[in-house]
Amino acid sequence: MQPVKRIEIFANYVELGKILESLEKAGVLGHSVVKDVAGKGTRGKVTNDLAMTMLDNVYIIAFFSPDKLPLVESNVRQTLSRFGGACFISDAMEIETTRCVG
Repeated sequence: MQPVKRIEIFANYVELGKILESLEKAGVLGHSVVKDVAGKGTRGKVTNDLAMTMLDNVYIIAFFSPDKLPLVESNVRQTLSRFGGACFISDAMEIETTRCVG
């Protein structure tokens, strides 16, 4: 196993491209996106009551090397400060395997 950082971002679908670009510029090349996210957090209720994809919320999750943390944090903070969203970064462990997915 090896230590990695996990980043989780909740944002508006419209900002998805900008957020993914900020992650890529920081060296985070892989990610998963879950669309049409709804829930309630400390910042209030997030609903999906509009029938327009452009206003949907997304959940982005990615993993990266701990040494990239300062650049990832800086890039994502700048993007979310301009466009909104919530971000969480935590420690995780990657289990290395020999079989590739795909």
